[in-house]
Amino acid sequence: MFKPAAILIGAAILLAGCASTPTVPEEVISSPPVMTGEASSLNWTDPNAVKQFPAARSFRPATPTAKAYPSFTAPVTTWTSLDRWAAENKIGQPRLVSHTPVAAYAIGSANGTMVLDIGSREATWNNTEIQLGFTPEFIDDQVFVHGLDLQKNLGPLLFGPPLTFGNRVIVIDPGHGGVNVGTHSVLNGRFEKEFTLDWALRLAPLLAANGWQVFLTRTKDVDVALSNRVAFAEAHHADVFISLHFNSTSDRSKETAGLETYCSTPAGMPSSLTRDYADTWSQFFPNNNFDAQNLQLAVLLQTVLLRESNEEDRGVRRVRFIGVLHRQHCPAVLIEGGYLSNPHEAKLIENPEFRQKLAQAVADALK
Repeated sequence: MFKPAAILIGAAILLAGCASTPTVPEEVISSPPVMTGEASSLNWTDPNAVKQFPAARSFRPATPTAKAYPSFTAPVTTWTSLDRWAAENKIGQPRLVSHTPVAAYAIGSANGTMVLDIGSREATWNNTEIQLGFTPEFIDDQVFVHGLDLQKNLGPLLFGPPLTFGNRVIVIDPGHGGVNVGTHSVLNGRFEKEFTLDWALRLAPLLAANGWQVFLTRTKDVDVALSNRVAFAEAHHADVFISLHFNSTSDRSKETAGLETYCSTPAGMPSSLTRDYADTWSQFFPNNNFDAQNLQLAVLLQTVLLRESNEEDRGVRRVRFIGVLHRQHCPAVLIEGGYLSNPHEAKLIENPEFRQKLAQAVADALK
């Protein structure tokens, strides 16, 4: 198997198309701008409609404060009988739930149910798609699962402790900005950066009303370096970091659509998406200290977003190439709220009511 190595990457790998220059974001949000040609669905003139978010702590782009991390240990490489693992952990035994198109086995606990497809990395947790690191196998009439999947995927969901949020300090990161425009709408060329900022500005007051202390990495159309977004979260002692984006594909049919939520790949495991970036399994990043919480947060957000938007489920995915995630010192995810390359979904994304629905879904998930 792979020889483990403790590698902390010194510079965040840029997300494709995300070149940027440092800009210090504004500290206080008062009222979001109304986008060109749109009527706001919120009454921003009502002083009770928006809470003034607390002023940011003193922030300067700098190396994050050093923290003590657990020593890196060799990743698990064994394969284990799912029957035996379930018995050892005192949860229900796996049961066959489908023969076709592939054999599928379900295993459950008080938290919910995981369904594994034999010969596929795709699985579901309470009907939300997740991507395993390794393909489950059927050997000698038993299901065998890789030890890292048991430790990093099945365990946290089936019997992990509930996700908690500490002091309820959250950093929301509207993707792109300034000259870093992101992708664009297939309908009229409007840029991703506009929609991510509007989504964040709609989300912020909803979170504040639920007791969160909210900070945004940008509140205007400015370019913020990925390294500064990470440092900003660290300077504000974030308990949670969420980056907001919209997606695109070069698929000529323009049919690809749906919601995706990304979190960091655990060390020793292949990523579920690489976009042609190097995927060194042995890499261990600061954010890998939160592997279990990352997954729980991603699944929670993906589940509620799907329920409230009624969009297609493209799954929770593990990645290494998203630099704004892997150097975070708290649970961190990136949400792709739909495909601007898909005409139907682009029309939805351009509708302020849909963006409000996405904002409400994230806020509801984090209650």
